[in-house]
Amino acid sequence: MKLNYAIALTGGIAVGKSSTISFMSLYGFRCIDADKIAHQTIEEQRDAVISMFGAHIFKDQKIDRKEIGKIVFANAKKRSELEALLHPLIYDKIMELAAQEEKRKFPYFIDIPLFFENKRYKIDRSLVVYAPKSEQIKRLMKRNGLSEDEALLRIESQMDIEEKKQLATYVIDNSKDLKHLQQECEKVRDIILDDYKGKQ
Repeated sequence: MKLNYAIALTGGIAVGKSSTISFMSLYGFRCIDADKIAHQTIEEQRDAVISMFGAHIFKDQKIDRKEIGKIVFANAKKRSELEALLHPLIYDKIMELAAQEEKRKFPYFIDIPLFFENKRYKIDRSLVVYAPKSEQIKRLMKRNGLSEDEALLRIESQMDIEEKKQLATYVIDNSKDLKHLQQECEKVRDIILDDYKGKQ
């Protein structure tokens, strides 16, 4: 199914996609969150995930995603196995929700962290939330309590943020403070609404 009103929202780790979504939702844009769907799916596939990684990743009656994160960011084979299990299921759920959004005939976002890497979704327009790699490392170390090496390992498991910036239809610069991010969101909001004017 072709998604005419969808805009893929992407970027790197710790660039501030959640803050961007918060602002864009204030302007009437809805967002389908692939990460949230991934969290639900991993719980639904609990047995398969435990058999893949071992019982130690099941703590307090749920999957310990931090523990899985440590494993998959250090082991490409394990990451591929997990993606092969989860990604088709996540894709189906996203497409189901997108079909509902298409009926509104108004632009909406699908937050897909690996949009450019996986090329799974037929979406023509993309919005990249941008922060330079040095800023990503700083934020990720602070947010997740990681060492610089651990932060770098996670960031480098994805396509370089500079490359994503070049591929994007729209770019929101989140390299400064929250006020600057709000101004960037307002600017891009106006461009998007202008681009879709003829479609509605």
